[in-house]
Amino acid sequence: MDTPQIKALDSSTVPPVTEADLHAYADQQLTHARRIQVEQYLAEHPQELARVQDWQQQNARLREMLAPVLDEPLPLGLPLRPAASRFPWRSLAAGVVIAVVSAGSAWSIRGAVDAETTRLALARHTQTVAASNGALSGFAQRAAIAHVVYSPDVRRPVEIGADQEQALVTWLTKRMGTEVRPPQLAGLGYELMGGRLLPGGNGPVAQFMYGTPAGQRLTLYVTREVLGQGDAQFKFGQDGPVNVFYWVEDNLGYAISAGADKAELMRVSQEVYRQLKHG
Repeated sequence: MDTPQIKALDSSTVPPVTEADLHAYADQQLTHARRIQVEQYLAEHPQELARVQDWQQQNARLREMLAPVLDEPLPLGLPLRPAASRFPWRSLAAGVVIAVVSAGSAWSIRGAVDAETTRLALARHTQTVAASNGALSGFAQRAAIAHVVYSPDVRRPVEIGADQEQALVTWLTKRMGTEVRPPQLAGLGYELMGGRLLPGGNGPVAQFMYGTPAGQRLTLYVTREVLGQGDAQFKFGQDGPVNVFYWVEDNLGYAISAGADKAELMRVSQEVYRQLKHG
């Protein structure tokens, strides 16, 4: 019997391959059509293929180790129904404590970055307004947290790389319900690395990541969770070592986060604002 030929895929109609797709492929959880698409992606990305093969080997070793356990009889004293807790709220409270402690620890682990305080003569429409006490809240704070979570990642800092920029734009635009496109910042020394979709307070948000040859990373966070907020002037705030410039324009919130100083973030923010206004 002849081996069936795999037809070339039209990249314009194929959704981008995400980390979740790779895990589902390793676990044999994909549909036949999606598996074909992921296999073609892996054929073109040997580093990703090596990661998936590692996962598959781990799965095989786990099955080999645990298979004998499946044949063991259940212990006679094993309770089949969990005992009711006298204090059911304790697990919820513990989860909240862990979340708070983990978030605080994340900032401490990243260390402190000295930031210069620089005064800038700004254009009339890009006047900076200091956030109250320099503290962040709302989408600006979520942007800072997303930055500190993903920017240190060495192996996969983004969900979809810059080599699939058009697929990334199409995917994020569809999920966000509005056109979302990464600004070009190469002229400022920041090359697009890619982006990802993140959960927001009430819907998805987009994060684009940029990098410099020296290894510094900068992220642009875009969200629609700004209902009731009119167009706003630039604001600056800090959360731990992360500095953030943020503003609202045309019902979208934008936040640029980095360990860079205020002057550098202002320079990048002005360029992003200019590109957004002029398309």
